[in-house]
Amino acid sequence: MSHPSPAPLDLLLLPTWLVPVEPGGVVFKDYGLGVRDGKIALLAPRDEALKHPATQVRELPDMLLAPGLINTHGHAAMTLFRGLADDLPLMAWLQQHIWPAEARWVDEAFIRDGTDLAIAEQLKGGVTCFSDMYFYPDVASQRIHESGMRGQIAIPILDFPTPGARDANEAMRRGVALHDDLKHHPRLSVAFGPHAPYSVGDDKLEQIRILVAEMDACIHMHVHETAHEVEEALQKHGERPLARLARMQLLGPRFQAVHMTQISDEDLALLVEHNCSVIHCPESNLKLASGFCPVERLWEAGVNVAIGTDGAASNNDLDLLGETRTAALLAKAVCGSATALDAHRALRMATLNGARALGLSDCTGSLEIGKLADMVAFDLSGLAQQPVYDPVSQLIYATGRDAVRHLWVGGKQLVEDHQLTRMDENRLIATAREWGARIAAADRA
Repeated sequence: MSHPSPAPLDLLLLPTWLVPVEPGGVVFKDYGLGVRDGKIALLAPRDEALKHPATQVRELPDMLLAPGLINTHGHAAMTLFRGLADDLPLMAWLQQHIWPAEARWVDEAFIRDGTDLAIAEQLKGGVTCFSDMYFYPDVASQRIHESGMRGQIAIPILDFPTPGARDANEAMRRGVALHDDLKHHPRLSVAFGPHAPYSVGDDKLEQIRILVAEMDACIHMHVHETAHEVEEALQKHGERPLARLARMQLLGPRFQAVHMTQISDEDLALLVEHNCSVIHCPESNLKLASGFCPVERLWEAGVNVAIGTDGAASNNDLDLLGETRTAALLAKAVCGSATALDAHRALRMATLNGARALGLSDCTGSLEIGKLADMVAFDLSGLAQQPVYDPVSQLIYATGRDAVRHLWVGGKQLVEDHQLTRMDENRLIATAREWGARIAAADRA
């Protein structure tokens, strides 16, 4: 009895190098990757792959095919505040500049245009999935839906009124409604984003604990961003912020602790015990002089460490490849070891570890059969990449985001030959300039 042959592949990619990320440390030379129905259906040596019929075959000479990058922390629409208040310490930056600017400017139109700008920048930089923690999350979710990207929407919750929410209760109500609307969405998920331990009281944290348990949702929170935050908590409450969150039963495998520049032995034990993920944002931490996350120490202890850019107002870009290079170099200096966070582990941090932090590691973050075809092709043919001994080292240490040639999310191509396929780049630039002119004129007035 003959078996029916499988349907043709929708797409067969033939790169020079393929880095699956899982298993770790592996580079396949002259392999093919086949996509069917938005998922990876074939991984095989080139000659074997070419035996499989495919609707479209793409040669990718001198290109490294990798999982799409995952930016696990940011405030997307803050692209419109890029460079507005530079070279200031965190609390002065927030209280004297960013919060007043947000109060004046942030509305649904601001979120729409700023999120579109962030999506386009990230796609052109190799990012296929990102976490967004900002106001009017329903508007941001619409923009991500339209773009074809994958995303986590973290509902911002603070103890004071914010754009789009009169108080924390309204923010939570809206978050629950958005979660219900999107629970079957193929590319979007909703998390709850209590801003930070110093800006959300115990009563609201308890409400969030109950909500996320009922909804099986993630918690995304700035924690231990600065030494001042920890010292103030000790003075006011007699305990470190992470210990308070543990006491309130908020920690767990779906807790995403953003920044974590201050980590004591007790903090590390809590992160390990509760299997939390740490989201490392090295360039924002450097720029705001917030401190250094001890990445290698966390990694050696078994903590899942992912990477995020933070918002463009404090970075000032959403360049996750550049962020990963900074993370790798910084880890070596902080640890005092040149072997800390090698290139392959750095790439893992920007892909599979990010997927794990967002609860998506079963479906994305690595190039494995059955996973979604979220992929990026980096062109390593340039002058600055020669000669190529180890393509992953070359990617992390010698390559910029301008090497992103093609990008797919769920098998759909969103960047082709450096160009966005669904978005009008010139229109995005013109709109951003209009916002910049209005905001600058108001600030001078």
